[in-house]
Amino acid sequence: MFTSVESMLRSAQTGDKPLWEVILEDDMADRSVERESSWKKMTHLWQAMQAAEADYDPARRSASGLVGGEGGAMAADAAQLCGPFLQDIITTALKMGECNACMRRIVAAPTAGACGVLPAVLLPMMRRYSFSEDKMVEALYISAGFGQVIAARASISGAEGGCQAEVGSASGMAAAALVHLMGGTPEQMAHACAMALSNILGLVCDPVAGLVEVPCVKRNVMGASNALVCAQMALSGLINQIPCDEVIDAMGAVGASLPSALRETGEGGLAATPFGRKVSEQMRGQ
Repeated sequence: MFTSVESMLRSAQTGDKPLWEVILEDDMADRSVERESSWKKMTHLWQAMQAAEADYDPARRSASGLVGGEGGAMAADAAQLCGPFLQDIITTALKMGECNACMRRIVAAPTAGACGVLPAVLLPMMRRYSFSEDKMVEALYISAGFGQVIAARASISGAEGGCQAEVGSASGMAAAALVHLMGGTPEQMAHACAMALSNILGLVCDPVAGLVEVPCVKRNVMGASNALVCAQMALSGLINQIPCDEVIDAMGAVGASLPSALRETGEGGLAATPFGRKVSEQMRGQ
């Protein structure tokens, strides 16, 4: 199992193989499965992401009633301030986050609270560029490889490291996957991931009433948008001066230093606002 981005990239270079192939082979070794089994499982996850989007219903509402319908509203908006492609990304992130809040089937990537980030960039990319299913599955392997390193060196848990560990990790994973889809190098994937993580460093986990609804759903939009711009910067030749592994280590250290009130307890940040406390009291009374 890879525990550093550096070793992951080095394995691809020395083996003269695409990075996604190296990550696939690592999965085979780690789980003692054949190539077909690994590929089949990743394909299933990609298909589940597509199914989750297809299942979206703007009429559904979450347990608190605070979340629901916004993905539909965004899709119907004709203002197009961000342009069709970015609007598709925003819409998809909202839909996926709402599906999670409304207890529908989603893909935790890497967590349920951050489930909207990866599909929010991958599904619009497929629609825009007509990538094959195989290409999209390759992108998922890339995201999984970077996610594995983040989990090993830092955390993907909001309770451990704040929202930077959930939406932040998902954003880094998505940025690397985007670079792969656009034909970038493994080094550019690492730079994209590092930039995405750096931009979200210190993001707290402060769910109102302890529910993965507010501000979680809209933070998925931010994570997806961040992934897009970081991938673009990396593809344009921009680098992250601090190596990706060092950024991940810093994220782990920052997460460990966050007070418990800012790590998924629903006691600090936005959860502690008058509105947040009011919702919490209402939910306890139900």
